[in-house]
Amino acid sequence: MSLRVNPVKDRTVGDTPGSRQGGDRAQYGVCVFLALLGTAVIVDALGIPHITSGTDPVGPRAVPLILGALLLVLVVFYAVDVARGGRGEPEAGEDVDLSQGSDWRTVLLLVGVFLANALLIERLGWVISGGLLFWGAAFALGNRHYIRNLLIAATLSLTTFYAFAIGLGVNLPAGVLQGIL
Repeated sequence: MSLRVNPVKDRTVGDTPGSRQGGDRAQYGVCVFLALLGTAVIVDALGIPHITSGTDPVGPRAVPLILGALLLVLVVFYAVDVARGGRGEPEAGEDVDLSQGSDWRTVLLLVGVFLANALLIERLGWVISGGLLFWGAAFALGNRHYIRNLLIAATLSLTTFYAFAIGLGVNLPAGVLQGIL
């Protein structure tokens, strides 16, 4: 018969592995970052003019103020959890083979596709540059169904073009298709 001890449940605040090796400092660093972010959101929200109307009695400041306050409350809970010995579980990496190096070809292809989109979006328009972005990303990630990917990319770029224009009122650049779309 063996006696099993739960290392998380039975440790005290001074006995956490992170406190001996500096692991808790990283978690407290996250707390500091989130506290700064929450404070920045609140300060920025206070700079929004307080305008209310009959249809919007709350005004535009309410949501960022609430989110900033909730972020600060989350920081307090997280800091207390870290102080009591709580630790995040390391990522298992179930779909990542950590013995292999980085696939720089894929990374560089994706960077190239994003840069091409940024450079071509004004000239060619979103529908063409977005289609190239979607098709190029699928190619960079290893998909070799060229015609199917082209049809999917065209559908995605047209759908997002009209979703932004009609649904959100945001006009994406039409480029060479100006007057056709």
